[in-house]
Amino acid sequence: QVQLVESGGGLVQAGGSLRLSCAASGLTFSSYPMGWFRQAPGKEREYVAAINWSGITTAYADSVKGRFTISRDNSKMYLQMNSLKPEDTAVYYCAAPLYSGGGFYITEADYKYWGQGTQVTVSS
Repeated sequence: QVQLVESGGGLVQAGGSLRLSCAASGLTFSSYPMGWFRQAPGKEREYVAAINWSGITTAYADSVKGRFTISRDNSKMYLQMNSLKPEDTAVYYCAAPLYSGGGFYITEADYKYWGQGTQVTVSS
């Protein structure tokens, strides 16, 4: 079965950086568009960034644009987070859609598979 595992979360001071990773198994990772989402305490899960299967096309939520960078290689997806703010504190999830191919998705409903999440805490 499909399994997504996030890593790299932690506690960092405002202005600092973290790099999250997402490892996938049970699917041909290099053929799938992928996404990052986050959920802060008491809030709905929200879209953060998305990347197509080749890594050429990326997109970001306005709240992270210019600070976060999504990327991928043949086996993992990454989220480089710079200039972190306390409002970035959340559990971060990676996600994969049901189907591989040329799609590109920024809506939670488009994703089928989810990791367990990794906690990112930014102190002020």
